Amino acid sequence: MTEALVIVFVKNKKIGTVKTRLAKTIGHIGAFEVYSELLKITEKVTRELAHDKHIYFSNSTEDSQWSNTFKTIQVGDNLGEKMYNAFNDGFNLGYKRIVLIGSDLPTISTSIIENAIHALESNDTVFGPAEDGGYYLIGLNRPIKSIFENKPWSKTNLLATTLNELKESGLSFHLLKTLNDIDTYEDLIASEFYKTNIKLQEKIQQLND
Repeated sequence: MTEALVIVFVKNKKIGTVKTRLAKTIGHIGAFEVYSELLKITEKVTRELAHDKHIYFSNSTEDSQWSNTFKTIQVGDNLGEKMYNAFNDGFNLGYKRIVLIGSDLPTISTSIIENAIHALESNDTVFGPAEDGGYYLIGLNRPIKSIFENKPWSKTNLLATTLNELKESGLSFHLLKTLNDIDTYEDLIASEFYKTNIKLQEKIQQLND
């Protein structure tokens, strides 16, 4: 057991349930192809980390992904509850610093995650700001339930609201560099991830011909 834990939230790969905003433009099969590629990136990056990993699937665990890694299912009525419960699981097991990420960020890297874990040595929390006003990473060095309660999930003021509450509570935070995830067609075509993935471009083009 390592001192730090990395939690990854994963959506089960099922056509029609992943990247639904993107699917409005390129279709559900195209969105499935994009998410599959993003998932490969996330798995590769996290496998390179020396810390323990816990993979939280949306509905059911999948044997084909993250072999020899602890896997379980997200529990809660909303995203906030699911994240808090995952953090709480980790702290109850004895981990001292925990970082949670999603699985749809093309530019996530081992160095970003390592920086987040290091930041928790001197800060109560750490966040990776997303360009849409949310966050792609959150880290804690102890359970802080208020962070996950009554928040504007999926809104452009999510991170700002969260940080304001932390300031009012006297809790410290560290911000990583801002990144952009892939939620819309505009996000997709503007990303280096897509521009450099010729096979993915060809797949999506074929699906929309």
